[in-house]
Amino acid sequence: MTLFNLAEFSRQLAPNARLLGLDPGTKRIGVALSDVGRRIASPYTVLARAKLKQNAAEIAAIIAREGVGGLVIGLPLDEEQKIGPRAQAARDWAHALAAATGLPVAMQDESLTTADAHERMIEAGLSRERRAELVDKLAAAGILQAALDAMQK
Repeated sequence: MTLFNLAEFSRQLAPNARLLGLDPGTKRIGVALSDVGRRIASPYTVLARAKLKQNAAEIAAIIAREGVGGLVIGLPLDEEQKIGPRAQAARDWAHALAAATGLPVAMQDESLTTADAHERMIEAGLSRERRAELVDKLAAAGILQAALDAMQK
């Protein structure tokens, strides 16, 4: 399955199909969902990272329930904005998830999304425990929002 750039990805999408944003970490996968107009990303949930088959089934259930037509997956580029081992692992996971779900996939640079999410929550006065509960889905929303903004240009 092909990973699309955002312009090609946009052409693959059915009208009013939502997008699912995913921030795949080593322990958890942050999940965010767009509105049907594809303008606003909202934090959705956090999945425990497991074998691809289990995570693909959990993601497929969200896709069916929410009318999702495409996936935006975070790409962890290195400090020089190049594809290192973490980014290659994310690309491999994205290819496998695209094949498992049959949906088009685009990857979005996720630089600083987790750090930005932490900073906003600290400014809001959230406890460390509460930040730990929210950070992954907020980072996924940041990834998805960046893609939605780029698609509107």
